[in-house]
Amino acid sequence: MATARTFYKAAADTARRCDWCGKVDPSAFKLPSGQFILLSPADKDPENNLLAEISFDANHLKELTRLLKSNQIRYTTEKQNGMISIVRLRDPEGHSLVFLEANAVRKYDAFHPTNGPGSVKRERIIHAGFIVNDRTAMDHFYKDILGFHLYWHGGMTDDKTQWVDMQVPDGTDWIEYMLNVPVDADAHTRGVMNHIAIGVPDVQLAAKELEKNGAPLTEEPKIGRDGKWQLNLYDPDQTRVELMEFTPVEKPCCAEYTGPHPKP
Repeated sequence: MATARTFYKAAADTARRCDWCGKVDPSAFKLPSGQFILLSPADKDPENNLLAEISFDANHLKELTRLLKSNQIRYTTEKQNGMISIVRLRDPEGHSLVFLEANAVRKYDAFHPTNGPGSVKRERIIHAGFIVNDRTAMDHFYKDILGFHLYWHGGMTDDKTQWVDMQVPDGTDWIEYMLNVPVDADAHTRGVMNHIAIGVPDVQLAAKELEKNGAPLTEEPKIGRDGKWQLNLYDPDQTRVELMEFTPVEKPCCAEYTGPHPKP
């Protein structure tokens, strides 16, 4: 945990480690967006995916529970002042999802203002990716039930789909299906696939700041198949932290974008 904290303190922007989250949990790192990266110790025999949980904010949790119930999807809730504040569930392949009452998230931000408009530190999490074995089942859950929609898809070659980006119903963030991964993939491969991505305005500038912060850089910035500049970091447990610019600088391979791009 100590090594992981050191990594994320450098990778997630050392200047934005907030006093409030430090008092509650020394393994909570707040990005300028108000989002958090939370660390927790793995079990002695951890699951293949060390991306333990993905959280979304949502405006209407009560309506969400009705939707889940009508589709016979199991979930649990937590309440605050008699109102649902958290909904927890698992998708068809067992990935843990949490939906938080959006106003609660904004209340936290009010106590911890982010960087001003002139700052270059405008990072925020724009997507999370995980290994998917059954795209049909996942599409039924994310697209047909929850209302996500296709943002982009592509692969290492133009005729092969290895990554499918599913954008949230009302916003620009997305989850990424990582397809065609062998069931016996090693820890490094699983760490590459099960990842988070932090959007930055300028990857080259971010790389310089990361070096200044002491973050270990093992790769150079490059333009991905999606046409966006990116830089991959790897935490001490080999989970990939991808820095990605918000908009493409060249035409993507394989397919056109079908949704709006995120912004700082």
